[in-house]
Amino acid sequence: MEDERPLTSRLSRHSRQVQVLYVACEGESTEPDYLQYLNEHFGDGDGQGRRPFRIQPVYRRNGWTPSAAVEAARKAAGEDEAWALFDRDQWEDIPHAIKDAAESRIELAFSHPSFDLWLLLHFQAFGGAQSGSSTLVVEKLRQARGADAFKDYDKRGDKSVKGARRDALTGREAQAVANARRLVASCTHGLCDPGQAQTKPPGEDAASHSPQEWAARSGHAVDCPVLQRDPSTDVWRLLVRLGIVAPGPGTPRRSGRRS
Repeated sequence: MEDERPLTSRLSRHSRQVQVLYVACEGESTEPDYLQYLNEHFGDGDGQGRRPFRIQPVYRRNGWTPSAAVEAARKAAGEDEAWALFDRDQWEDIPHAIKDAAESRIELAFSHPSFDLWLLLHFQAFGGAQSGSSTLVVEKLRQARGADAFKDYDKRGDKSVKGARRDALTGREAQAVANARRLVASCTHGLCDPGQAQTKPPGEDAASHSPQEWAARSGHAVDCPVLQRDPSTDVWRLLVRLGIVAPGPGTPRRSGRRS
């Protein structure tokens, strides 16, 4: 589409050392900003086994629907790894998005009620059903200890993640992952387990998955309805996938931040 942001030049995945992931974002500001933060702070690798990576955010003005984000990720990625980030806002489209993602092996990072929850988990744990509203999540983020840069978050439409806000997030990746995993473990379904989450890319020869099985890569039970995972966020799987945080509870691996 004409207002889709340009993509970087594609190289053969067999001829490069840098991992390339195409991540389509439902939003046009917060999520792409955060992905660029990951590139800048961790994309060079750590010299201790974590490979360099480059995330190519795929987004457009006024955002995507969840299913459109999945389709955009599929088209942009080609043979590269693809993810789609979306939240609960456009809930009626989510089953369609999950079905399409399962068919195309597009990894999902679903947040309920919103991506704002993932930012909050860098600073504190959170719980309690929000029924699709991000009001309390944003309020907690503005007031969180260590999150002074977010005091005016989402005021006057500013939901960017740049400058001081990126600095505030730095070093809190393991805490965010641990808090997100805790939400999986405490899901009201009762059988969800973050230890069952899949954090490695599916093989090219992997068996086909039902939409329910694909959505269970997050560690939630196969029969745990996605829209009832309230609150939850699967963004932690992306950080573990990239080696930014080790699987399970632990400390963040050292940043390869560029000077």
